Amino acid sequence: MLDYKIENEMRALGYEHVCGVDEAGRGPLCGPVVAAAVILPDGLYIEGLNDSKKLTEKKREKLFDEICNSAIAYAIAEGTVEEINNTNILEATLLAMRRAISSLSVKADFALIDGNVSRDFQLPVKAVIHGDAISPSIAAASILAKVTRDRLCYELDRQYPEYGIAKHKGYGTKAHMDALRKHGTAPIYRTKFIRFLQN
Repeated sequence: MLDYKIENEMRALGYEHVCGVDEAGRGPLCGPVVAAAVILPDGLYIEGLNDSKKLTEKKREKLFDEICNSAIAYAIAEGTVEEINNTNILEATLLAMRRAISSLSVKADFALIDGNVSRDFQLPVKAVIHGDAISPSIAAASILAKVTRDRLCYELDRQYPEYGIAKHKGYGTKAHMDALRKHGTAPIYRTKFIRFLQN
């Protein structure tokens, strides 16, 4: 259940601008990983706010606009395919998260990071496992990241229609893997994720 317990705990310690941070697109075979950082007003209630994975696309789109209009600050950033290929998906994800935090128009002084890894950030952070189901700030970030990533997938689908990316959003479905075997790869693909083509 979402509540501001964690945010309030941090504010009680003296932090003023607590941001929630989450990502979308760690698992797909192609495209960037997207991260978002959001600072919400203390106690703001947004009807229907939830972990992005539990919402329909239509609901996420509606909440995207509401979050952007209501947040004290928000920012969205990417870890590129090149960065994923040159390092790994975890490092590219953390890089995207750091970029999102540093791009906030209001400087955050504490970050709640969804997941269990929170190294090398330039401000105090707390990793929160399943944070998108606990913290409104992280849930808001999950929606901004997911909607942005899905929109990128629609653009990739227009550029590379042979792969069906609009349907599977880059995940390794049978149809997607069959399309890769038929058409080969494109520059949007993560090399370490498509090693099955070498078999």
